[in-house]
Amino acid sequence: MAISRREMIKAGLAAGAAISIPSVLRAQTAPNDARTVRMVMGDLSTFDPIATTATMTGNHGLAIYDMLFSLDSELIPQPQMVGKWAVSDDKKTYTFELRDGLGWHDGTPVTAKDCVASIRRWGQVPSGGKLIVERARDISALDEKTFAIALKEPMGLLPEILAGAVTPVLFIMRENDASLAATEQVTANIGSGPFKFNHALAKPGASFTYDRNEKYVPRDEPTDGFAGGKVVNVDRVIWENITDQQTAFAALQSGEVDFHLLPPADLYPAIESDTNLALQVLNKAGDVYFMRMNCLQKPFDNVKARQAMLHLIDQEAFMRTSFPPEYTRTITSFFGNQTPYTNDENTGWYKKGGDPEKAKQRFKEAGYAGEKVVILQRTDWAEAGNCAQLLAVTLRKIGVNAELAPGDSALNGARLRNKGSVENDGWSIFITSESDYERSTTLSNPTLTANGEQGWWGWPKSDEYEALQAKWADVETLEERQALAREMQRIQWDIAGTVLLGSVLSPIARRKTLTGLIEMPSLTAMWNMHKVPA
Repeated sequence: MAISRREMIKAGLAAGAAISIPSVLRAQTAPNDARTVRMVMGDLSTFDPIATTATMTGNHGLAIYDMLFSLDSELIPQPQMVGKWAVSDDKKTYTFELRDGLGWHDGTPVTAKDCVASIRRWGQVPSGGKLIVERARDISALDEKTFAIALKEPMGLLPEILAGAVTPVLFIMRENDASLAATEQVTANIGSGPFKFNHALAKPGASFTYDRNEKYVPRDEPTDGFAGGKVVNVDRVIWENITDQQTAFAALQSGEVDFHLLPPADLYPAIESDTNLALQVLNKAGDVYFMRMNCLQKPFDNVKARQAMLHLIDQEAFMRTSFPPEYTRTITSFFGNQTPYTNDENTGWYKKGGDPEKAKQRFKEAGYAGEKVVILQRTDWAEAGNCAQLLAVTLRKIGVNAELAPGDSALNGARLRNKGSVENDGWSIFITSESDYERSTTLSNPTLTANGEQGWWGWPKSDEYEALQAKWADVETLEERQALAREMQRIQWDIAGTVLLGSVLSPIARRKTLTGLIEMPSLTAMWNMHKVPA
């Protein structure tokens, strides 16, 4: 009987990984203290959670900042920093009173002015925040602990928007920090959340340290998703940046780290075979992989070329580049696989295995003349990088002049901001992912917009889509929003600014001594964890 690739990986890694960890890491890493958790979380390069859509920065923000409202395990917004709140009879004015015990890490109290400044700054970036600011007649502090949002018209989804867990998230900052323009990064890292950022132990590129905020006062309710009491059961969390996956796994196996956020799928068998380790899916609905094309430059300034990409993709093949099939699913709805707005409108483009001939025909209709297509390839994110390589091969097979541009997150992030042509160091396609939940947050998620150069990377534009999205906050029932979602999806698959590559469940890896992890989509919380003796 032939030995499968997964069986070879399982046997080889289980036997060899424990001795493969570099001696330099062993020398620099003290044995785990019972009250210290070490987590391999990726490269944290941007700290301001308003300045980026990066999940890593969102995880950082979730640790050191707090929120006015947070989502519970049913994705329902619950008060967090807010103690009491009320809505006026005409449903246009929301009044919020902060709960007792809120204080900044520098020892000063949290005030209503901090909240007002934070809302105004956040309101410059995500579509939900912009909508609140645009519709607000006034956002002002009434006293030290009370502030109000007075709207020009009712907006029943306001608490839901404030509680959104999609980066950029409404984390409350000090007034001085929040007074900076959204384009100017906050670097102080002083919040009011359950963890304090340890500036003295920060080692950019290597590790960051978070200490338990001893003065943090949790809510009285039990922990429920991101809501309820944020109880910290450890003294310190060290965010490790170990870029080599073999080294990260060896550190996990030896007990030198406790948690690995994104273990590669090739390591799943070895993790499952180790009695000290476990895989755990925190995001039960999974993540959606997708590509964005630069709609401002050739060839994807032509809608036919973008539609060609819809027909070209073999989702199962793209997911097979990195994930076992039992963890993957196909996806055809713009609004995710498991959200209230999932639907089948205008999905005739989908064909199992893709349709290269149809894609080739669409490129011909677009007048494609051999223009170079530059695909950004992440070198520090294997799964996205693998998809980029397959995409380049698939495009070349139908006669498209595709070229890979390798780079890490920092290099790719800088290049993404370039709206110019590939001849001027621009780009054509990049690949990313987000949680299935995020595909439903139309008022918070910048990836769901179609507002051209004012929008998210790729810059697709549809005034018709934007007009429908503007109605989202005005309708009162779920059924009305579901009807809007169908119309919005019809337009999205016509303009093809986003192309789906597939859906995957991405388990984290942990030592079994680490328990109490919060199972939620989008972001990873550090509170509620317990580290029990081995």
